[in-house]
Amino acid sequence: MNGFPVREGDYTFEEFLECISDGEKADLLDGAIYLASPDNTEAADLLTWLTVILGGFVAARDLGEIYTSRVAYRISQKRGPGPDIGFVPKELLHSRKRGFIDGPPMLAIEIVSPDSVARDYIQKRAIYEQAGVREYCILDPDEHRETFLALREGCYEEISPSDNLFKSEVLPGLVLDVRWFADQSRPEPYHILRNLLHDEQ
Repeated sequence: MNGFPVREGDYTFEEFLECISDGEKADLLDGAIYLASPDNTEAADLLTWLTVILGGFVAARDLGEIYTSRVAYRISQKRGPGPDIGFVPKELLHSRKRGFIDGPPMLAIEIVSPDSVARDYIQKRAIYEQAGVREYCILDPDEHRETFLALREGCYEEISPSDNLFKSEVLPGLVLDVRWFADQSRPEPYHILRNLLHDEQ
């Protein structure tokens, strides 16, 4: 479907789950279903790299679970986004159901593709903000742009990295150099995790 809605209209979350096959990345946004186009290799590499780092960090500190793009989050009957990466804290893991999470993630990361620009920057930003997603990161490899948003009194505030370092508020101790997001020769996840977790050795 190349990112276009399967059908504009009033899909419910239950109908959305029935329509989407296992392994498909899709979003239910205000009743319309959007299927993602296949990942380009650069975006896929970035997603894998980030997932290994975040998954290792969260597991080492026993913070909860990291889920990738094939998991939807039921925010309402007409909204079920599937972020590229989502974090569910340990205390909310009871919201995990078969095939979806019943509620929003605490941290959402979207890797922008040509067909998802408006959804990631505008539609999902509004949905995540209204749902109370505490941290939203938009990574745009094509434009070499990163946007970091933190929830402040119900509204997103853009956070500028200090000395090129993004410091997560949702995952304290997670610090990433934003230059790595656009650098194909980014460090191996093992080396980054070793440095992040050195205080636990």
